[in-house]
Amino acid sequence: MILKSVDKKDDQIADLERLGTIAPADRKAKIEQELRAVRAGLKAEQEAAYLIDFHLKDSKNTLVIHDLRLDVGGRVAQIDHLLLHRTLTVFVLETKSFRAGLKITDDGEFLRWNDYKKTFEGMASPVAQNERHVLVLKDAFKQLDMPTRLGMRLSPTFEPYVLVSPNARVDRPKKHETSRVLKADMLIDAIDKRFEKESVLETVAAMAKFVSTDTLQDIGRQLVRRHQPIKFDYAAKFGLSGMAATAPVVEEPAPAAYVADKGQTTEKPGCRSCSSEKLSIQYGKYGYYFKCADCDGNTPIKIGCGKEGHKERIRKDGSKFFRECEQCNSSALYFVNSN
Repeated sequence: MILKSVDKKDDQIADLERLGTIAPADRKAKIEQELRAVRAGLKAEQEAAYLIDFHLKDSKNTLVIHDLRLDVGGRVAQIDHLLLHRTLTVFVLETKSFRAGLKITDDGEFLRWNDYKKTFEGMASPVAQNERHVLVLKDAFKQLDMPTRLGMRLSPTFEPYVLVSPNARVDRPKKHETSRVLKADMLIDAIDKRFEKESVLETVAAMAKFVSTDTLQDIGRQLVRRHQPIKFDYAAKFGLSGMAATAPVVEEPAPAAYVADKGQTTEKPGCRSCSSEKLSIQYGKYGYYFKCADCDGNTPIKIGCGKEGHKERIRKDGSKFFRECEQCNSSALYFVNSN
């Protein structure tokens, strides 16, 4: 059962996009890098959330909480996904986005491939990061109203995992244990195997902590009530507070608006059957296309950055559609559907 869904990042993305339009050149690149990281992280979270929800949304034994941020005694844990089983086993899941691949050395060091530098570069260990989340989560559970058995307060067992995209390449060492790093589509199998491998004594101990669905939901709701969403001040982070306060407000494009971009090659959209401009972008068997409100006809979307060998794509974010070129690392608002 799903108790909390993934938090929306629309305001966060919109704030970065706005700052990108007013930032001087020396800070614009860093803002664009931050924006790409936010989008990539959100994509990884949503991908993992889809796979988790697909298997567990109707489960009576496992409760799902996405995007749980806890602040306990000044220590913060941003938990991407938390699964709470009726045996009071807590699966703490950290999702990471690796566009071009991940390498784990024999010493347990994590390296990610840098497409631009054409080499692996070091990164903070997501396993260690998740273990810190578990420490905060343990303190949070101490503050909850937990069930008891024979007058003794029940305590959960914690199982941390790091999830990466099913399409990511992961180079694993032979001398270092990496079973805590999983491709997201293998999570459910790993959980099943985790319970299957329990010894008789472990199974008896787990069953002694088995709680009802109502109790499980009560524990989950107590955690969700402690959720403290983070507030980002990107203007301060990038030294743009003064500019952001005095910059003119940029109005949102009108509904069903075509947003021209002089730097790219795209014709103003119109229905190929009746030439009407009353269009909306829809998704079908072959991808995104324009739907005409006047004649109900379909029109293919033709976009291009103008550079040979480059291929743009459409990315949807709510009612907004962005045209993006991976080779150029570009993203621009293209069209907005009417509500």
